Amino acid sequence: MKKIVCFGPGPQFKGGIANYNTSLAKAFDKQENTKVDIVSWTQQYPAIIPRDFIDRKSKADQLEGTHIGLHYVTNYNNPFSWLRTVKLIKKLGADLVIFQWAIAIQGIPLGFIANRLKKAGIKVVFDLHFVIQKEGSALDNRFTAYGIRKAWAYVVHARQTADELKVLFPKQNFIVGTKFENVPPKSKAVLKLYHPVYDMFKPDPNFDVEAEKAKLGLNKHVFLFFGFIRKYKGLHQAIEAFAKLAARRDDVSLLIVGESFWQTLDQTKWSTRLKKQLFGTAKKLFLKKQDDEGDYRPLDLIEGYGIQDKVVVVNEFVPNEDVHRYFQVSDNLILFYLTATPSGVESIGYNFQMPMLATNVGHFPDTVKEGFNGYLAYNNIDSMVEVMEKAIKKPLLRENIRKTSAEMSWDNYAKSISALI
Repeated sequence: MKKIVCFGPGPQFKGGIANYNTSLAKAFDKQENTKVDIVSWTQQYPAIIPRDFIDRKSKADQLEGTHIGLHYVTNYNNPFSWLRTVKLIKKLGADLVIFQWAIAIQGIPLGFIANRLKKAGIKVVFDLHFVIQKEGSALDNRFTAYGIRKAWAYVVHARQTADELKVLFPKQNFIVGTKFENVPPKSKAVLKLYHPVYDMFKPDPNFDVEAEKAKLGLNKHVFLFFGFIRKYKGLHQAIEAFAKLAARRDDVSLLIVGESFWQTLDQTKWSTRLKKQLFGTAKKLFLKKQDDEGDYRPLDLIEGYGIQDKVVVVNEFVPNEDVHRYFQVSDNLILFYLTATPSGVESIGYNFQMPMLATNVGHFPDTVKEGFNGYLAYNNIDSMVEVMEKAIKKPLLRENIRKTSAEMSWDNYAKSISALI
């Protein structure tokens, strides 16, 4: 029997990586003769980070009906918990541990854990959501190199990520492919796959779309921005472009659904104020000034452009059960990112057969096929307005999006990784 551990945030956490880790574990659980455990953080980041990462709204048990073991054990701030994590994984008899790698700051604990698992003869694979971090900092590459260097193999979702591995480890020989029969000595396998399409979010066939649009006050053509509001996702660009479009048309709406990333704690509490002060000091020491998004407030632009009557904002974390509402009332998904690695929001969009309007950055030119499953814009406002207009005048067939995502299943993804054992 294969024994696999999926290390990453468990289902009690917010966000795409928690959903990703849970979906991957569920895919492994469907395989014959496979025992799967999720080993999760209890606290993913330094205690000074002023943000609540727990999903306190979703009600459904994502692991219901599975045989997946769930263990919350790893606290970023407690090195003794890192040792407990190693002991637990050894006790579980893991043949393979798949680490979800999504932020450089986790390099210290993950490097510690991975190194000890490797010494114990356990195969360590890093599922890389990035290598060169979007926001950037003076220590990012060092944290990343320390965190992932002990991997036996890597999984990437884009050629760009594989190329970044070669930049980070110039002396290491990497073999990049979609499957492997053998890997030469002193080389490391890089399994080039894709970002699977989330099956945990599904359209409701009985959902009254027109009634919901009326309830939200939406016009005929709806553009959706969904997910955590982060600077690299370019919401400020999307709002500016939409403002230009709205000046030309009265039949459009912009639906913004997501939590402001740095506004999740009670700002009146002394503990929040202390965390913000300490975190602010740390950012000044380590973060490039242009990448500090603590004061990023793109929603303020809505009033500035005078488009309040055409923009609907749901500025909060959305429970998993409610995600379908916002995708089903929308016509196109806005992905006007400044930089991009494969996006969980994009993956959700595919599951709702949603055409993608994206900037031609990162991996988007690989996944968004112009005029087939979406439209690509240059990274300037006029080009973004142009593709929004094009999406209205030349709407794309939803069947095209279904074809695009047909092979991007979790089952296929998990089988490709299992073949490494």
